[in-house]
Amino acid sequence: MADEVLTDYQHVIDRFEFIMGSKGAFEFKVNGDLLYSKQTMQKRHAEPGEILELFKEYIGPEVQPYPRDN
Repeated sequence: MADEVLTDYQHVIDRFEFIMGSKGAFEFKVNGDLLYSKQTMQKRHAEPGEILELFKEYIGPEVQPYPRDN
């Protein structure tokens, strides 16, 4: 999940932290805003691509993904 966000939006991320929790807790925050919580919101692990979509919604459509070489 971190790979998806960092690959596509490395140009807009100043800092990225991965903090190990306990009891299977998984949260995704941007600028202190909680976008996903396995424990308190969704009650399930995120599906592939779900965190990336939440990030894209948060930053808005005007921020384009990092260009990739074809």
